[in-house]
Amino acid sequence: MIDRDHDLPLTRQAQVLRLSRSRLYYLPQPVSAEDLTIMGRIDKLHLDFPFAGSRMLRDFLRGEGFKIGRCHVIPVPANREFSMNAAVLRELERLDAA
Repeated sequence: MIDRDHDLPLTRQAQVLRLSRSRLYYLPQPVSAEDLTIMGRIDKLHLDFPFAGSRMLRDFLRGEGFKIGRCHVIPVPANREFSMNAAVLRELERLDAA
């Protein structure tokens, strides 16, 4: 899409494609292993406690030894609706098995 060797300047290429210039220079950073561990744990906590907010999740994680603040907990479960639906489905499966 963007050709760095083209005669047309990068600024003009970005304008033509309707991209911000900052997107031309952004290099995505890999997610650290620690963040992946925390995200997995937050997903499990959301399934067990779908009503838990960011403060409660932070307290659970701190109780497990993670050094984490509320700001780190908030953006990770972007699909909270999915987590809540998964908790409801799990409860229905448990009731069907009984």
